[in-house]
Amino acid sequence: GWHTPAKQAAALRAAGAATNGDGIFTNVANFHRTADETAYARRVLTALGGPARLGAVIDTSRNGNGAPAAGKWCDPAGRALGQPPTTRTGEARIDAYLWVKLPGESDGCSGAAGSFTPEYAYALATG
Repeated sequence: GWHTPAKQAAALRAAGAATNGDGIFTNVANFHRTADETAYARRVLTALGGPARLGAVIDTSRNGNGAPAAGKWCDPAGRALGQPPTTRTGEARIDAYLWVKLPGESDGCSGAAGSFTPEYAYALATG
């Protein structure tokens, strides 16, 4: 689950993100749908305050089919690649969709944690 936007913004503000940062990122190595992450990122940015230039980057590397059942986080079956990396999101304050977690990089169940697993990459590519 997510921290509330206010709680996340408070942590980011304490770290100097509102005054010294270029923006925020969400969904790294996670599976939440892009639309849900876009809405969440905007709420966090609003709560954070700071200059209007602050935007968000969303990791879409494994979110093509959305989140798996609760508690299924380690290379769960049925996931798919999300939107390809781009800076042309068409969404206000969303600066980019990136594949931060490399597609096929294991969480530790389909291979050693952090290692490339061809079978997992294929499963993500074929959704």
